Amino acid sequence: MRKFLAAGLLGVATLALVSCDAAIDEAQKGTGEGTIDLAEFPDRPYWGDTHLHTNNSIDAFGFGVRLGPEDALKFAMGEEVTSTTGIKAKLSRPLDFLVISDHSDGLGATKRLYDAPRMLISDETMRRWHDMMHESPEQSQRAVAELINAAANGHLPAGMLNSQDEQGEATSEIWTAHLDTIDRYNKPGKFTALAGFEYTLMPDGNNLHRVVIFRDGSDRTKQIVPYPGLETEVTGLWDYMEAYAKTTGGQVLAIPHNSNVSNGLMFETTLADGSPMTAEYAKRRARHEPVVEVTQIKGDSESHPFLSPNDELAGFGVKGWELGNLPLTRKTTSDMLAGNYIREALKRGISLEQRLGVNPYAFGLIGSTDSHTALATGDEDNFFGKHTGNEPHYKDRALEPQNLGTRQGRFGWHYLAGGYAAAWARGNTRAEIFDAFKRREVYATTGPRMVVRVFGGFDFSDGDWAGDWVRAGYTRGVPMGGELVGRNKAPSFLISALKDPDGANLDRVQVVKGWVDASGKTQEQVYDVVWSDMDKRVKKGGKVPAVGDTVDRSKATYTNSIGTAELRSVWTDPDYRPGQRAFYYVRVLEIPTPRWPLYDAVRFGTKLPPEAMADAVAQERAYSSPIWLKPAPPAIMEKK
Repeated sequence: MRKFLAAGLLGVATLALVSCDAAIDEAQKGTGEGTIDLAEFPDRPYWGDTHLHTNNSIDAFGFGVRLGPEDALKFAMGEEVTSTTGIKAKLSRPLDFLVISDHSDGLGATKRLYDAPRMLISDETMRRWHDMMHESPEQSQRAVAELINAAANGHLPAGMLNSQDEQGEATSEIWTAHLDTIDRYNKPGKFTALAGFEYTLMPDGNNLHRVVIFRDGSDRTKQIVPYPGLETEVTGLWDYMEAYAKTTGGQVLAIPHNSNVSNGLMFETTLADGSPMTAEYAKRRARHEPVVEVTQIKGDSESHPFLSPNDELAGFGVKGWELGNLPLTRKTTSDMLAGNYIREALKRGISLEQRLGVNPYAFGLIGSTDSHTALATGDEDNFFGKHTGNEPHYKDRALEPQNLGTRQGRFGWHYLAGGYAAAWARGNTRAEIFDAFKRREVYATTGPRMVVRVFGGFDFSDGDWAGDWVRAGYTRGVPMGGELVGRNKAPSFLISALKDPDGANLDRVQVVKGWVDASGKTQEQVYDVVWSDMDKRVKKGGKVPAVGDTVDRSKATYTNSIGTAELRSVWTDPDYRPGQRAFYYVRVLEIPTPRWPLYDAVRFGTKLPPEAMADAVAQERAYSSPIWLKPAPPAIMEKK
């Protein structure tokens, strides 16, 4: 049996590699992969993007992207490619895994429309879009804006609908070719390519999209085609997922995203028709949607200052996106915000669990890009835009309206550079990455590759750091995404954070707690747990002073002369009450660094307007998946 040493903050544990071939075979069954050695415990975070679009997406092609799945995979693996607009593009560090999630509705439809002989296009609207796409990039973007708005309102021409209409044969051919491509680039132990698609449910323009990811190889995924989003219900998606599992023996999960533009619909406390949520609905949602995308190009959905007025660091990435739904056809009002943001959903979840016996919103947290360029980059200094219309050679891209045909509301600088998903896994395979998502041992970052590890238990102490603390975390507690059953005792947490080796120092580590109080109301509290220069930055009025700011706005540079490379702590909840139902997640903040609009302003010599300039520097961050604390069963409480 071989062994290796997990370095740095991954732990001082010596992690044994699994040698039982039968166990490995069973774990990797159905993935289309051979067997590889796996660590005893998850040994490192594997970095990836679960939300990327290529020229097979109906909107991406219309916006101009001409790169396909193969280009996307090469780029994610670290190869240099040429972007649609002719710029050489390469990641400074390759990713470990990728999910290409092209839209299921009209899969490849705009590409087919573009390539079709004009004389064979009978529908007048489709013929006009065909002409606009051939006229110029600007007209092509207008055509796709019309197309998206038509889709949002259920008015797409029949010939462009979804995978269950007359385009089904073409969809099946594209899907089969796509699966062959990802199988070819999947390299167990080195790089993982997972099959997936985006389910685009958008009633009245309100975003209820999901990214759907399969654990399996093409011997199973070729038995189905992607499920359409338009004119369906999310329960239909769950039916599809259940049928897939029953028919093929495979596994599949769904990841909600961009709840920030759902106008309150993503995390409701009722069913879609307004009737009370049922336990059966809550069970199905929890079973099929174990993870949620908390941050991406189209804004950050952790929390909003209106919902968390006592959290001075809430509201990262909300500017522009709180105005309305995705196509800005309906404004967002304050009463909708609670259904838009993750922290409030986590609070609603434990409240619903108290009533229903099951938590529909017990999800882990990840980030991803949602890039429509086929280029999965979340780096501020290497941002290739949301779509080809704002790739780096457009010097005014930060200033241009980005409103799907309207002229007011959102501008280029409102886009974030993206986000990444980190999965704690025992090895880089389809089975291990997928299973990390399924058990919620994942976390989100807004782009930097910080290493964040969290364990929850009841007896952790500072002495654990001197020993095999990773083994202690797994054997005496639970990792992020896990559940603790109350022991009438305050929970304690082993929290470890390490800076991105190529990035900025860390400012602080915080714990965000949500709970149900004795009156049945949900509450929240943000705790500063550990921070840089604690001897100098002494709390005042219960708050930790700002870390400082080294950013030179004239040069778009910063220095690591403030902050620290490593933060860790054992934190025990000081406000625990016996029988409390709660969740805890960790938020790690970097020191201030330039955002991509500032890099652009310096590169091109352009001037940002005051509002954009005020948002040109930010504290990038990571969000761990929560750990849930559940009250002890009544019998145990009585015995105690």
